[in-house]
Amino acid sequence: MSAADMAADDSGGAGASVIDPLTGLGNQRRLREDVCALAAERAADPAPFTVALVNLDGFKPINDLFGSMAGDEILCQVAHRLKACTPDGSIVTRHDGDEFAIILPLIFEAGSAERIGYLIKDVLSAPYDLGDRNVRLSASLGFAIYPFAGEEFSDLMKSAETALYRSKRRGRGEITVYTREIAQEMRHSTQLEQALRNAIIHDAVDVHFQPIVSLADHQVLGFEALARWIDADLGFVSPAIFVPLAEERGFIDMLSETLLRKAADAALTWPRDLFLSFNLSSAQLKDSSTASRTLAILSAAGLDPARLELEITETAVMACAKTANAIIGDLRQAGVRISLDDFGTGQSSLGRLREFTFDKVKIDRAFVSAITTDRVSEHIVRAVISMCEGLNLKVVAEGIETEAEAAMLDALGCAMGQGYYFGKPADAAGTLRYLYRHYQDLSAARHKGMMLSG
Repeated sequence: MSAADMAADDSGGAGASVIDPLTGLGNQRRLREDVCALAAERAADPAPFTVALVNLDGFKPINDLFGSMAGDEILCQVAHRLKACTPDGSIVTRHDGDEFAIILPLIFEAGSAERIGYLIKDVLSAPYDLGDRNVRLSASLGFAIYPFAGEEFSDLMKSAETALYRSKRRGRGEITVYTREIAQEMRHSTQLEQALRNAIIHDAVDVHFQPIVSLADHQVLGFEALARWIDADLGFVSPAIFVPLAEERGFIDMLSETLLRKAADAALTWPRDLFLSFNLSSAQLKDSSTASRTLAILSAAGLDPARLELEITETAVMACAKTANAIIGDLRQAGVRISLDDFGTGQSSLGRLREFTFDKVKIDRAFVSAITTDRVSEHIVRAVISMCEGLNLKVVAEGIETEAEAAMLDALGCAMGQGYYFGKPADAAGTLRYLYRHYQDLSAARHKGMMLSG
């Protein structure tokens, strides 16, 4: 550790406390002192040691629900468990809030760090006794190994924070050991985020449209709006990358509303009997203002809500079921139709059909792609179509790529389909050209115009 790090030990002045008053653990000042002392002790022969950061997942909602006294009790129990489960010689400290740090002098490499991480995670996931109730929490962990992840205290902690942040991004109860590759991944992700934010501000994220057709006669019924982004420096960026990124970083609403405005404007140029299908994210289904904001965009564009169909996934619905149900109800009351996307990929789709009101079900492409070669997939699709018919739900099959798939789905009674067989996603101008080739009324009008002009 540098002289600056060592000098920082005295920044609080003589007599400054190194104890966290709630848990009795060392605090951040104690963490710095002990890490610097351990590094100085091993200066002649810099043997590795590890610093871990532990963050409780979902602590704030529990603290808000049960009160600060219950939250304090949980933090004290966490402190006790961490001291009990960490190896001899380890030092456990508490940062502000629900984050703890652990110095592990005898953890020298990534495999050992991961093993102790899984032990800590399991110990912290056991129920917490609050007297009249038990609550459960998970924990995310980030590890940084000295000196590989940083020789200075500040660099070492920054590496641990990077690892923890990656764990939090990946979900609850994740464990990450810092590597240079992870740091590079995180830097790339941050650069991508900034580029995407700028692209949204400068209206550079486009929307393309893929046709949804009647399987009986291949007549166009509507289009699904799909996000597309080509960056000047990054080139084409897949929506499978940038849409989840926008959701993770908290600006999916800004992206989605921009795309919906563009999609609604494009839909106004189509025949009025064609619908626009648009995807809502799980974050939007947690926001009670989603319905009003969506309807405001439609009103500003002049698009009839009855022409909009919003696609939502089972996972998104269940992220906050009560709020999602209220949003769905408000949108349907205004005339918007709701479609359950990727049907069959969730864990309890039949339950969702009973608990929520949908207008349409989209069969996931995983079943459609195997329908002509796998009897199990064929029977699943047949059962879904039959069930939806009994529930008065329309059915769309996604990912149709061959004539054989389209013919079999039609024979099974599936009314609608989409996929490359019928048309690839195209921008607004390309979509109009597609309509002139495939939409009967426009084709007839164009033919009549050509006859009159001749």
